[in-house]
Amino acid sequence: MIVTLLVAAAAAGWVDAVVGGGGLLLLPALLVAAPQLPLPTALGTNKLAAICGTSTAAITYARRTKIDWGVAGPSAALALVCAGCGALLAGHVSPTVYRPIVLVVLIAVAVFVTVRPAMGLAEHMEKRTPLRRGVAVAVAGGLIAAYDGLIGPGTGTFLVLAFTTIVGADFVHGSAMAKLVNTGTNLGALIVFAATGHVHWWLGAGMAVCNIAGAVLGARMALRKGSGFVRIVLLVVVLALIVKLGVDQMRMQ
Repeated sequence: MIVTLLVAAAAAGWVDAVVGGGGLLLLPALLVAAPQLPLPTALGTNKLAAICGTSTAAITYARRTKIDWGVAGPSAALALVCAGCGALLAGHVSPTVYRPIVLVVLIAVAVFVTVRPAMGLAEHMEKRTPLRRGVAVAVAGGLIAAYDGLIGPGTGTFLVLAFTTIVGADFVHGSAMAKLVNTGTNLGALIVFAATGHVHWWLGAGMAVCNIAGAVLGARMALRKGSGFVRIVLLVVVLALIVKLGVDQMRMQ
């Protein structure tokens, strides 16, 4: 179980670095490998591993590509606060409340990306108006960050799509900005979980090492292969999230 968990951590780091959604792999693996952990502790331990991977990927992107700090910086700062607020609610909000909503949103995303094959393949700087920048900060640093603190899976994917659709980033630059914001969301949530004693530090540290290895590989591969590759991975991750949430929803009924 531990070996499986460490492999899942590496795979999650790769997925997160490319397009987000590593929580789809890591959180379920953690819940299976350590079923005795309360949900808030599993979430907190997952955040410890995730922040190591996302921050490593963010540094890799920042060194090798240009990042719009005017959007990514304020989004990351706001995300730190909003993710912490979401983490305070973790364990108090039933998944039955938000799962159907997230499922519908993901289906809409899959359809949208499929019918618009050119989306995210090139940057559209004409969309970088002050209004759109403000909306991107509010959506990424506020709404999506709060969701990440609350439960998390799919956060990175939502961030990439937010930056792509709202401010016209291509998938590679959108993923780079998403990693910075995701680092902020993970840190905000981790602070709350740690303060309330909901982090398994030794287990999280082992997962973190593997997550970092996967993140470095994923970020370099995304930069090398470009937006077309990221788009394919994004669609695969979104479809996997739809299947998982759909199965979870049917089990609850």
